Amino acid sequence: MTAARAGSFTIWLVIVLSSVGVGGYALFHVFTGFIYLPLKNPMFEPWGLRTHITASGVAMILGALQFSKTLRRKAPSLHRWTGRAYVLACVIGALTGGVIALSSTAGLIAGAGSFMLAVLWAPFTLLALVSVMRRNFVAHERWMIRSFGLTFAAVTLRIQMPIAGPLGEAGVIPTDFDWSYQYIAWLAWVPNLIVAELFIATLLKSKPAKASASAALA
Repeated sequence: MTAARAGSFTIWLVIVLSSVGVGGYALFHVFTGFIYLPLKNPMFEPWGLRTHITASGVAMILGALQFSKTLRRKAPSLHRWTGRAYVLACVIGALTGGVIALSSTAGLIAGAGSFMLAVLWAPFTLLALVSVMRRNFVAHERWMIRSFGLTFAAVTLRIQMPIAGPLGEAGVIPTDFDWSYQYIAWLAWVPNLIVAELFIATLLKSKPAKASASAALA
């Protein structure tokens, strides 16, 4: 294995482990009845918020596994069924997340950031489904990368939130959490989408889109 391939594998392994870890952590709280994590949302409490967390946790775990070449090659049927479950989880997570965002206690800017994430998450995922149904596998892969970039926002959110505290204590940013969160609500997913687009542009440009009506989805 070359150094470049080893580096790429290491990066992807970190992404998979962090995604599965955060998704598993979310599902742990669901299965334990959230006794270790009190929940509160004025618009969507309690079942809507729990549904969102459950769906997002499932999406994180299944989404990370969808890019496994071994799974696609040796168990294509399993890949298809987990893919369908991923799409369903993303759509449910996006719909519930969008409603929750409308009542964000962190303010309008934070709510708008979470709402925009929901607005993009479901369509991007459904476009991946439409592409593979039309057998446009190049477009399918590209939309799945975009979709998973948005799914991974749950991980980047949990990386950025603990950083805000020390930065506030150091005087770099205000100590008010709501001030920080209005930016984190955007920074959790916008950079992910930019990285996804750069990955598509640089690493997948050698795969020409299938010459079909669905090529316009790429």
